[in-house]
Amino acid sequence: MQLRNIAIIAHVDHGKTTLVDALLRQSGAFRENQAVAERAMDSNDLERERGITILAKATSVEFEGARVNIVDTPGHADFGGEVERILSMVDGAILLVDAAEGPMPQTKFVTSKALRLGLRPIVVLNKVDKPDADPDRALDEVFDMFAALDADEDQLDFPVLYASGRAGWADDELDGPRQDLSALFRKVMEHVPEPKQVVNADKPFSMLATTLEADPFLGRLLTGRIETGKITAGATIKALRPGTGEIERFRVSKILAFRGLARQAVDSAEAGDIIALAGLSKATVADTLCDLSVNDPLSAQPIDPPTIAVTFSINDSPLAGRDGDKVQSRVIRDRLMREAEGNVAIRITDTAEKDAFEVAGRGELQIGVLIENMRREGFELSVSRPRVMMRDEGGKRLEPIEEVTVDVDEEFSGAVVDKLSQRKAEMTEMRPSGGGKTRIVFLAPARGLIGYHGEFLTDTRGTGIMNRVFHSWAEWKGPIPGRRHGVLISMEQGDSVAYALFNLEERGRLIIGSGEPVYQGMIIGENARPGDLDVNPLKGKKLTNVRASGKDDAVTLTPPRRFGLEEAIAFIEPDELVEVTPGAIRLRKRFLDPHERKREARASQAGAA
Repeated sequence: MQLRNIAIIAHVDHGKTTLVDALLRQSGAFRENQAVAERAMDSNDLERERGITILAKATSVEFEGARVNIVDTPGHADFGGEVERILSMVDGAILLVDAAEGPMPQTKFVTSKALRLGLRPIVVLNKVDKPDADPDRALDEVFDMFAALDADEDQLDFPVLYASGRAGWADDELDGPRQDLSALFRKVMEHVPEPKQVVNADKPFSMLATTLEADPFLGRLLTGRIETGKITAGATIKALRPGTGEIERFRVSKILAFRGLARQAVDSAEAGDIIALAGLSKATVADTLCDLSVNDPLSAQPIDPPTIAVTFSINDSPLAGRDGDKVQSRVIRDRLMREAEGNVAIRITDTAEKDAFEVAGRGELQIGVLIENMRREGFELSVSRPRVMMRDEGGKRLEPIEEVTVDVDEEFSGAVVDKLSQRKAEMTEMRPSGGGKTRIVFLAPARGLIGYHGEFLTDTRGTGIMNRVFHSWAEWKGPIPGRRHGVLISMEQGDSVAYALFNLEERGRLIIGSGEPVYQGMIIGENARPGDLDVNPLKGKKLTNVRASGKDDAVTLTPPRRFGLEEAIAFIEPDELVEVTPGAIRLRKRFLDPHERKREARASQAGAA
C-alpha cells in the first residue's frame, strides 16, 4: 500500500481541524449514520471550549488504495514546541490560508519551520466562499511570505487549491465544480513524496519519539515515525538518549497505528509509518527507540527556548484546602515534572523557596492552559505575575521582541498605536486590509504585551484582532509603565456584606460580589486612584432604636468585574499573586499582613536606591 505522511499547518482559526473533519468523512472513516462531534480532532475539553488546537494529533485516511497519515497541528505560537517536533515526522505539508485574512503571524511562524525542514507545502486558500474573501490578494501575500522566508525554487513553485473546509470541497480552479475534496487527495498523492524511510526497511529498527502521552490502560505511549526497519509486538528494544546512552530496555507490549480517528493495535509496522509504542517506563520525547544492535541515537529537532516564566507555589491563604485535594508542594512538583516530560516547550526549575517552582514557557496562553488543566484535576496553587526571560550576550542585556499584527476598525487605530507606543512598540507597517479595517504591524518587547490584550479589546470595543509571534532578541528597551491604578485590599476576614460593598463602589471597581468569602490581604477591587487602599468589606449598617421615616432603600450593587485566569495573571503586579483553586480565582497580596507589606516595600525601595 502506498503511504503519505502530511501535516496541516495554519494560523489559529483558519480551518485546519474543520478540514480534517471533512477529509475523514469523505474517505469513509465514519459510517453514514455515525454521530461524530464537530471538530472531532479537538478531543480535549479545553480545546472544545476555546475553539483552538492545543495538542498535535494524528489520524489516517485511505484514498484509492493509498493511506495518508495526517497530523493536525496547533496554530498558536505558544504551542510551537508541538509544531516543531511534528513537522520532523512528515514528508509534506498542507498550508491552509484564510482567503479573507491572508497569511497571519502564526502562518509565518509555522511555515518558516516547514521550509527550514525542506518540506514543499501545498497551499490551500480556504474559506473562498466568504463574502469578504480575496483569494488573489491572499495568494500574492503567500508568495511574498515564502520569498521573505528564503524558500528555494522548488518551494516557491507551490501548487494552489481553492477550498471551503466547512462545505467540504477543494478545486484546482476558483470556479471549479465544488463537489468534494478529491482534488486535494490527488494533489497530496502527486506532490508529497513517499516516505524516504521506506527504502530503509531492511535495516535494524529505529524511531525518534516525538510525542508522549499517558494511557490509563497501556501506561506511557510514545508516538513517532519509524525511520528504519520493522517492529513487531513483543520485540525487545532499547531507548537511547544523546549524551547519555542507553536509558532502558523494554518489551513492546503494543503497537498502535492510526486508522481514522481510532488507534488500532497492529502486529507489526514498517519504516515510514507513524505509530505509538507501549511498554516503556523511562524513555521520553526526543529519545531514540531502536533495535538492540543500534548504538547511535537519531538527531532531534532543536526547540526554541522559553520566553516567559511564572512562579507556581503552594496556596497558603486562609481559604487554602477548601476546594482542592492536591495542595502539597511535593504533589505540585510531581505534576509539573510530568508536564515537562511530555511538553518540551516547558521548563521547570526549583527555586530558593522550598515550596515554589519556576515554570518557563512560550507565552501566557500556554501557561494559562497548564494552570487550567491543573485546577480541573483538583490542584490549588498560587501563581505570580509572568516575567520575561532575559539573555546576556557580550555584556548586553537582551530581551525577546514579538511581532504584533493587529486588525482594527479605522476609528480605533489611533488608540491602539498610542497604547502600544507607550509600551515601547515600534510600528513597521500600516495599511488598509479591506472591510473598513486597518492592519498595523509592530515590533514590541514581550514584557510590554503582558496584560495588554484585555485593554486592547476594551479600546476596540471587542472588534479588534491581535496576533503575536516571537521575532528576535534585542537590547533592553528601558522601563515600561505598569498598572496605573492601585487596588482595594480587604483588612478583615469573613463574608463580604452588600452594604459595605455599596459604600466602597465610589472608591473603585469591585471584583467580588456580596456574600463571598474574603480574608485580610485579599484584593477585592481596583482603586480609582494610584496607590493601594485598605478597606473593610464586612462593615454592616449601624442599627439604632430610632425608627426611620420611610423604609430603607434596597442596596443595588454594580455587577463586579470577573477575571478569567489569563486576565488575572496579567493584571497583578510583582507583589501580588493569583490564588487558583478548582472553584475560584482570587487575587491577593504576596504578604497578607499590612505591616509586613510596608516593611517589604521599604526594604525594596532601599535596595533600589
